[in-house]
Amino acid sequence: MKKKMSLAKKMLIAMVLGLAAGIGFLMLREQLVASGQSELWNTINSWLFADITAAGNEKAIGLFYVVGQIFVRLMQVVIVPMVFCSITLAIAKMNDARKLGRIAGKTVGCFAFEYALAVLLAGLAGFAIYQAGGFSAVSLSNLEATTGTTGANPLVVLLDAFPLNFTAVLSSNSSVLAVVVCAVGVGLGINACNGKITILKNLCEEISELITVILTFIVNHLAPIGVFALLTRTFAAYGVEYLLPAVTYVVTTVVLLVIFLLAGYALIILFVGRMNPLPFVKKITKVAIFGFSTSSSAATLPLNQQTTVEELGADEEISSFVLPLGMTVNMNGTAIMQVVATIFIAAVGGYPLSLSMIFTISLLAIVASIGTPAAPGAGAVILFTVLTGIGFGNDAALMAYSLILAINRPIEMLCTSLNVVGDSCTALLVAKSEGSLDMEKYNAKAK
Repeated sequence: MKKKMSLAKKMLIAMVLGLAAGIGFLMLREQLVASGQSELWNTINSWLFADITAAGNEKAIGLFYVVGQIFVRLMQVVIVPMVFCSITLAIAKMNDARKLGRIAGKTVGCFAFEYALAVLLAGLAGFAIYQAGGFSAVSLSNLEATTGTTGANPLVVLLDAFPLNFTAVLSSNSSVLAVVVCAVGVGLGINACNGKITILKNLCEEISELITVILTFIVNHLAPIGVFALLTRTFAAYGVEYLLPAVTYVVTTVVLLVIFLLAGYALIILFVGRMNPLPFVKKITKVAIFGFSTSSSAATLPLNQQTTVEELGADEEISSFVLPLGMTVNMNGTAIMQVVATIFIAAVGGYPLSLSMIFTISLLAIVASIGTPAAPGAGAVILFTVLTGIGFGNDAALMAYSLILAINRPIEMLCTSLNVVGDSCTALLVAKSEGSLDMEKYNAKAK
C-alpha cells in the first residue's frame, strides 16, 4: 500500500506553495501597476483576494479570502467550549489541591522565564541597532498620522478577566481570559462538591470528545488547503511600497523571532527540561506552521493540544490547563515585536533611549502582550498601549506607528508561531517536573 504522507509534511508543502504563490502574485501586482494596468490587477484582486465583507467589495468574489476564512472560522467556533471544558475537567479531576497550586505556580514561572528571555533578546538587539543609527533612515513623508487605538491602563486586562455575566463570556471569542477564570471557578466548585456534580462533568467530557472528533477531521483534511489559501492571500495583498520604508525594522524583528523560535525554545527544552530537543522541534513544526498561516493562537489551540498530548507525551490534565492559559497570557513573539517596534518608533520620533528606558519598555511590552487577544492583527493595535505608557506620541512617532500597522501582518504571523510553540514548551516542562511526561511518546518518531 502507498505510504500516507504525514500531516507535518502536508503543512510544510502547503506553506511553501502558499509563500511561492503569494510572492508570485505580489510581483505580478507590482509589474501590472508599474505598466499602467492597475485595473487588471483590481480585477484579479476582486476575483481572488478581496475581503468580501469590506465596504466597496459587494460584488467581489475573493476566492482565497472565502476559503481561508471558512477554515479559520471552523477552527475558531470551538475555541470557547474547548477552553472551558478542558480547563474545567483538568481542575475537576485534580483531587490534590496542592498539586493544582503547584502546577499553576510552575506554569506562571515558566511563562515569566520565557518572557524574560524574549524581551532581553529584543531589548539588547534593538538598543544596539538604535545606537548604531539603524532605525533612523526611514522616510515617512507619504504617510498620514494616526492615533491608532485609545490607550488604556494595562491593569484593565486584569479587571476584564472577571466578567459581569457568565453566559455573555461564553458567547464571545474576544473574552478568552474571562472564560479561563470561569472555567477555573467551575472546576474548583466541582472538585469541592466531592463527586456530587456528575451531569455537568459528564457533559464537559462529552463535549470534549465531540470537539476532538470534529477537529481531527478538520485538521487532517482541510488544514493544508486552508494554510495555502491564507498564506497566498496575505502576501498577494501587500504592495512593495508598504514594505520598503522600514526594512531595518522588518529584518530585525524577523531575525529575532526566528532565532527565538528555532534556538530559544530548543535550548530551554535542553537545559531546563534536560531533554533532547530534536523530537520537540520535529513534532511542533506543524503547529508553528499552522500558527504562522492563521496568525491566531486561538485557532491553533486545538492542533497544539493534540500534538502536545498525543505526540509529545504531556499529561492531558496538565496540557489542558497550561495551553488554554498560555494562549491568553503567554505571548513571547508579541513581546519581542512590541519591544523592537517601540524602539523603532522612538528612533523615528527622535526620542532618546537609555538602558533603563529599554527595561521600562520591556515591562510594558510584557503587560501589553498578556492583554493581547489571541486573534490576527491584535498585537500591532495593542502596541499603542506601550506607546501611551512610555509617552511616545509626537507626529513622527504616530506616523511610524501607522507604518507598523500597514506592514505588520507578516511579522505577526511569525509572532503567533512563537506564541503557540512557547505554550507547548511550557506544558512539557511542567509535565516533566511532575513526572507526568510519557518519554516513549516524546522520543517516538513524528507522525
